[in-house]
Parts: sequence; C-alpha cells; structure tokens
Amino acid sequence: MADHHHKPVLPRERGPLSLGVSGALRDDRPPPATAAAEGADAYGDDLQLALYTCYELHYRGFDGVDPGWEWDPTLLALRAALENRFLTALRRDACARRPLGSLLADLAVDAVGGRSVPEFLEEHGTLDHLRAYAAQRSLYHLKEADPHAWVLPRLSGRAKAGMAAVEYDEFGAGRADRVHARLFADLMSDLGLETAYGHYLDVGYAEMLALVNAMSLFGLHRRLRGALVGHFATVEITSSPASRRLAGAMERTGAGPSAKRFYTEHVEADAVHEQVVRREVIGGLLDDEPELEPDVAFGITATSYLEDRLGTRLLTVWGG
Repeated sequence: MADHHHKPVLPRERGPLSLGVSGALRDDRPPPATAAAEGADAYGDDLQLALYTCYELHYRGFDGVDPGWEWDPTLLALRAALENRFLTALRRDACARRPLGSLLADLAVDAVGGRSVPEFLEEHGTLDHLRAYAAQRSLYHLKEADPHAWVLPRLSGRAKAGMAAVEYDEFGAGRADRVHARLFADLMSDLGLETAYGHYLDVGYAEMLALVNAMSLFGLHRRLRGALVGHFATVEITSSPASRRLAGAMERTGAGPSAKRFYTEHVEADAVHEQVVRREVIGGLLDDEPELEPDVAFGITATSYLEDRLGTRLLTVWGG
C-alpha cells in the first residue's frame, strides 16, 4: 500500500540548473539567477528536473524542505525563466497546424501496426518492461488528476461541471480505495515496485519529466487554461484503447489482478469520460470563450508531441 503522507527526497542533480535548485532548497541559499536558464536544452534532463523540482513544491514538497519555498519570489523568477524556455520550444515544435476537429478525430483512432508503447507491451512486453514502464509513469499516476484540478476555478458553466464530473471519478467517486492514484500504487505492488510517492524520480527520463511538467505548466497558469483542456482531452480520448492494450499485457505476463485492474478501470471509465470531455468540457469552454480554440488545439499537439518523445525513448531502450 502506498504511503500517502510520504514526502520524496530531493533528487540527484543532472546539471547546474537542477543542482542550483536542489542546493537552494537543501541549504536555504539563493537559487540560480534567471539568466542560468538561457541556452539550456528545453527538453534536457537538467532543465526538466529543475522545473519538476520547482513544481513539486506545489504538490507534496520534499522531505526537510521549508514549505515557504513554494512562493519564494527568487525561485518563482527562475521557474518563470525555465517555463518560458520550455513553452517557447513547445510552441515551436508542436504548433497546431490543423483544425481542432481534425485533431480530435485523429486522437480517437487506435493506430495498429505502428510503434506505440501500448502495442509493444501488449504483444512483446515482459514483466521487466512493465516494471520499467510503471516506474516512469508513476511520476504522474501517483498524483493522477492533481494537475488538472487546478483548472477548475478557471472554468465556468458546462466546462466546469463536466471537468468536475470527470475529476470526481478520477478521485475515486468518494471512495479512497478507488482513487486512481491508489489503484496505480496497487498496480506497482503487484509488479514488485516501491509505491512511495516520488520514489522513482531519480530514474525518470527527461521525456517523462517534460510530460508531467507540461501538465503542471498548463494547470498553474490561468492564461493556459485552454491548453490544459486540450491536454486533458488528449489523455481521456486516447486512454481507453491504450488501456485495453495494457490490460492485455498485464494479463498475458501474469502481472497480477491489481495490475490488470488499473487499466480495465480506465477502459470503462475513460470511454465515458471522452464523451463528457468532448461535449461539455471542450464544447462548454468554446461556447463561453471561442477565442481559446487555438490554445485547446495547442494543448493536444503539445501533449501528443511529448508522448511521442517518451514513446520513442522507451522503445529505443527496449529495442522495440
């Protein structure tokens, strides 16, 4: 069972930015100046870990770190510089070049014969592959739905009601044993993995950190609420077919009932959520604020781009 009160330890640095951020939090000294972000690889280990560490202060924090760092002006200034570097790269590399309707239609297609991670795991995955996959995904799934909750105060009407309805399910519909983060911890137990929140941060790929950072970035900034909705739509629309494949992988490898349950739960729930997100969340948002349509489209393309980067990294490591 996961320790839901666990605070992770500060991660090992991967370069001067992450060293400077962790050093500031550990030793209570000034963080790096904003100029330190200039020239850093927007998708690299160092910037992504530094940004992830800054964001984690808004979630559980770190063991032994003063909670006051969450709103420290000097750290927020550095975070803004890191965010700008990351967001600028995403807008360059994942710019939406097609209408929103076309993007949504493509999300609903479960591609066959490609090099997707769920397809590889369903057909060829071993228990070691599944463990490695779960360790990476734990950086999000052990706080599943938390980044999306930040958008609720920024929505109104149908969009708010639809988003809240989906989040209610993600948080267990009033039952602690059905919270999706808890279900993922149970999956990890079946796979023989450590379930403590943040335990696998030090082995998290830059591509996985970037994916979680995008959720936090979109969720924490009101001006990016459209992108958060686009991100959320991507997650919910693609989840059901991918989860069906992953449930098959868990069953084929004998991973255990809780491992299979996590994904079968998502097959059923996210098929319903997809319709709510399409009609109420996106439809309601654009009825109220039609000018946000390009941002919703950007949220979709940015999420797809980052997922593709992670998939390529995993399949390369596995030789898939």
